[in-house]
Amino acid sequence: MSPQPRRAPRPRPARPRIVLFNKPYNCLSQFTDKGSEGSPRATLSDFIDLPGVYPAGRLDKDSEGLLVLTDDGALQARIASPKFKREKSYLVQVEGTPGAEALEALRAGIALKDGPTRPAAAREIAAPDLWPRDPPVRFRKSVPDAWLEITITEGRNRQVRRMCAAVGLPCLRLVRWRIGDWTLDRLAPGEWREV
Repeated sequence: MSPQPRRAPRPRPARPRIVLFNKPYNCLSQFTDKGSEGSPRATLSDFIDLPGVYPAGRLDKDSEGLLVLTDDGALQARIASPKFKREKSYLVQVEGTPGAEALEALRAGIALKDGPTRPAAAREIAAPDLWPRDPPVRFRKSVPDAWLEITITEGRNRQVRRMCAAVGLPCLRLVRWRIGDWTLDRLAPGEWREV
């Protein structure tokens, strides 16, 4: 059997398309729901009808917020790869009261099963003025909740959720607000714009 010929890499576009998308809760960060024909789960194709753009990184289905899409593979890699240390900021609603010790642990880096994280910027913030989530976040009258702003320079699978859980602050809601210089400013859930 002869080896398959290698496909030539796609040429870089003269002017890359960059799309900022506010990914809603319970939407997959991909254009198809492979292996689940007829699945009711929302995908990017339910919101974005632009050929040739692909997400640079992911957000799990129960996270919301900024997803950057592009038609430039090299740019896609630079946005998503932790080696470029691009900052990603999250607004995180947690169960419990964040004490100084928990915040310091996040700032120092957390030992996770897949290795230690880089230090994060972490601070408690007032509840941000966000859109209502559908379905709403579950509340327990006996357990307080708080909001944190956490900025990381990595992007491991469910990293912010795992970091918060490791310091005893389970995540109730997670919204990625910023990637590098791009933010969600003036984008409602399900909306996108080219920059």
